[in-house]
Amino acid sequence: MNIVLLDPRQTQNEVWSITSKRQLEHLHTHINLQVGDTLKVGIAEGARYLTKVLQVGPTAIQIQPIQQENVPQKLPVTLIVALPRPKVLRRLIMDAVTLGVEKIILIHSYRVDKSYWQTPFLQQVNHYIELGLEQAGDTVAPKVELYKRFKPFVEDVLPTLITKAKPAFVAHPYVEQAMPHAINQPCTIVIGPEGGFIPYEIDLLIKNGCQAASLGNRIIRTETVIPYLIGRLFST
Repeated sequence: MNIVLLDPRQTQNEVWSITSKRQLEHLHTHINLQVGDTLKVGIAEGARYLTKVLQVGPTAIQIQPIQQENVPQKLPVTLIVALPRPKVLRRLIMDAVTLGVEKIILIHSYRVDKSYWQTPFLQQVNHYIELGLEQAGDTVAPKVELYKRFKPFVEDVLPTLITKAKPAFVAHPYVEQAMPHAINQPCTIVIGPEGGFIPYEIDLLIKNGCQAASLGNRIIRTETVIPYLIGRLFST
């Protein structure tokens, strides 16, 4: 936790209160926060501040803003991922948020187990986003969308996300074209499920505007390929 993220309703007075049990436990146990210390705090969907600790208690910590700080910029990336296993979903969301992805879209595909759509982890996405924001020192959550039908999404929604100025790349190890380096521009990234997209899905993605590109002949886990791919596309 590199900032404490607060609901705007907690910051309407001169003195703000941290009352979340999770946040308090972290600040007491890992930070050992004391009166007079400074603490970085963000307002959800708003600004970020350096604050001064006025009072430390077991159920609340009182703070006062003393200086506004810059919020990290988002990466202009729309990340489209075939819904992974529930435990992978948690790490994937947190990592994507920490990296600064602007939008996350979870989709179905042939190799996605239908039971994944019933997992309670999907109901906890906002919590994982909050953890990712606190890790990154960010305050602005990415947009998250879910599509349970592959073909309608690819034919009706995907083309609206692609322009000449915003290309889309689907990572696929069985093509000759290599994934580009350092494009440093808005883009859409499409990542398949464990086992990859089936040929029909790859063909449909290409037909609707995606460029299939390879990261080499190694098969990389979903949660590994996302930071690797973003680092490749947005490097100097």
